[in-house]
Amino acid sequence: MSNKRLTRLIEREEEIKKSLFIGLCSPIKSIEDFDAFYAQHAIPDATHNCWAYRMGQTYRFNDDGEPSGTAGKPILAAIDGADFDGVAALVIRHYGGIKLGTGGLARAYGGVIARALQQAPYEIHVPHETLTVQLPFANEQIMHQLLKTADGSCLHVDYISEGILAKVELPSHTIKTFTEQLNNASKGEAQIKPLNDTSNK
Repeated sequence: MSNKRLTRLIEREEEIKKSLFIGLCSPIKSIEDFDAFYAQHAIPDATHNCWAYRMGQTYRFNDDGEPSGTAGKPILAAIDGADFDGVAALVIRHYGGIKLGTGGLARAYGGVIARALQQAPYEIHVPHETLTVQLPFANEQIMHQLLKTADGSCLHVDYISEGILAKVELPSHTIKTFTEQLNNASKGEAQIKPLNDTSNK
């Protein structure tokens, strides 16, 4: 229901069997953010620049020449394992002459990001959604009470001939309960719809 968001760029270096692994993690809100992060921090003459990012249901990863599944996927697994969202991770490897094998590579790439995120400053993000609520005048007060109980807020109210038309915002995980309670209180007269274009996820 909630997840962690990085509050700033973090960096961690580890030497593993003479190879230097530099792990960087950055908060992102869009693919453009990721592109800018990668362009700024990737080192063209490094042996590998492997990466992954997670933004809600959107994710990608890249092994950048390492054996398939040994770099990008472990980096993504480290992000998910630490319960972070809206984050990009890049691991720059400078090869030191000793091969690590597929298991060793996966542990190295995933491990440097996992350990970086263990120490990372973060804030808890709770996904919210915006809804429109139409209901009779008599039920306005109960709507405000239920919003308060659900940690929601009323953004705007219009008074129309059928009653009120309100725009409300509340945590995604409380919407089902709020909808059921308001429908019961209004004897089914409440019309509650998601306002998709302004949802904040």
